[in-house]
Amino acid sequence: MDTKLNNRPLYEDVADKLREQIFSKKLQPGSWLDEQSLADQFGISRTPMREAIKVLASEGLVTIKMRRGAYVTEVFRSDLEQIFTILSLLEGQAAKEAATKASEAQLNLLDHLHHRLETAAADRDIEQFFEINVKFHELIQEIAGNRWMNGVIADLRKVLKLHRRDSLTSTGRLQNSLLEHREILRALLKRDEAAAESAMQKHLANGLEAVR
Repeated sequence: MDTKLNNRPLYEDVADKLREQIFSKKLQPGSWLDEQSLADQFGISRTPMREAIKVLASEGLVTIKMRRGAYVTEVFRSDLEQIFTILSLLEGQAAKEAATKASEAQLNLLDHLHHRLETAAADRDIEQFFEINVKFHELIQEIAGNRWMNGVIADLRKVLKLHRRDSLTSTGRLQNSLLEHREILRALLKRDEAAAESAMQKHLANGLEAVR
């Protein structure tokens, strides 16, 4: 591995590559991570590999068992219910704050992202829809401007990402998700805090139903 491309610590680059393998399902949920085998695969020592695994554990993507090692986190129904409950509270609050904090330029950007969602939905392009959806939510959180809250949301969504794309293949979910985003956008454009919070919470409640 070329460590001269940037000034980042090696373990951060390794964490990025492991994260990609987890999201692509190359490393399946529940699979144990053999530090030595992975270090050999990456052409590095075990120390940066161990640090990379700790990073992923802090994000919830990897679970470390004392004296047993680490494995890719398995997310069960009870976990999903708990994750969505927390996301509903936090993202609902983010939408509420964004309704009053957003500049006209930011609202225009949200509107533009929604038009792109419309196009992706019309094309049945689930991959593109998923990526734009992430940008839409992240922009709302950026507008809210609470870095502590946004950090928690980001970590929870990394875990949720293991399932989220699959949920969009549920019958009618893509179109329903689009309509829910439209309601969120409408509330934000009206600068209606209560409606924005309610629309976001409804969106996440429906998202939970889709992944059950």
